[in-house]
Amino acid sequence: MVPTVFKIAKSLQSSPLINPASPFLEFILNFSCPDKAGLVRTVANWLFDEGCNIIDSDQFGDPASGLFFMRVHFNGEDKSRSTLSESFSSIAIDNKMSWELWSTDNKPNVLIMVSKQDHCLIDLLYRTRNQELPINIPLVVSNHRDTYPLAAAEDIDFLHISADDKPAMERQLIAEIERRKIDFIVLARYMQILGPNVCDLLPGRIINIHHSFLPGFKGARPYQQAFDRGVKLIGATAHYVTSDLDEGPIIEQGIERVDHRMDAKQLAAVGRDIERIVLSKAVRYQAEHRILLNGDRTVVFQ
Repeated sequence: MVPTVFKIAKSLQSSPLINPASPFLEFILNFSCPDKAGLVRTVANWLFDEGCNIIDSDQFGDPASGLFFMRVHFNGEDKSRSTLSESFSSIAIDNKMSWELWSTDNKPNVLIMVSKQDHCLIDLLYRTRNQELPINIPLVVSNHRDTYPLAAAEDIDFLHISADDKPAMERQLIAEIERRKIDFIVLARYMQILGPNVCDLLPGRIINIHHSFLPGFKGARPYQQAFDRGVKLIGATAHYVTSDLDEGPIIEQGIERVDHRMDAKQLAAVGRDIERIVLSKAVRYQAEHRILLNGDRTVVFQ
């Protein structure tokens, strides 16, 4: 029997995300603030004064909220994140910005939670191993032991937590999050509800994937329900987790056309493919700091 906690001797090591063609450190700045003229110029002038060079940039002004959103990927010679943060802070204060600055030489630590359905977990492990996702996965958590061999094969720690005692489970989970310095959580078909203590600990940093039949097909066997209704489109949605079940801001969605020739099993197979693709995109957007919250919606710089 697999032990409740299995510690892998060899852990995944962080590897730089620096562009090998660039001799300088790379950084990502994103922010939102009240929209006004000259914001792009202000940021560009700051980068010029700091001797930095823009690699890519994107921005969006939302007329509905009156907010301006921007993401800038840049490099700089002999610069550090702390030095740049201190330099930018006065600009952020003057423009009432909500902002963050990251160095790309550190990959985010991602905790993956899964139940028995392993297709999303397998896909995330594969993409991470092939360096398609710029993340570290120090731990896989599950309320079943079925996916332990998958984590062990990748030299990733595996933790089995029982869902029978929710308060004890959440305490154990929070302890692991803090001890391992987890940056965000991915629910890769984790079929349990996270309580408010966990949700409040990582606001905007817990990503879930589910079939897009909600709320049309609630409860058990959604693909059978879809088959019974003769649906012509099926899909999946990745969204942030909040205390309100399945009500968090949407990050990414995908759909596929289906027809009357498909039975419920075939619909489920198509659905799994969509879930894998949609979730991996959402994880990459999060890891590359491409998502900014805009109230109950998101701005995603793809």
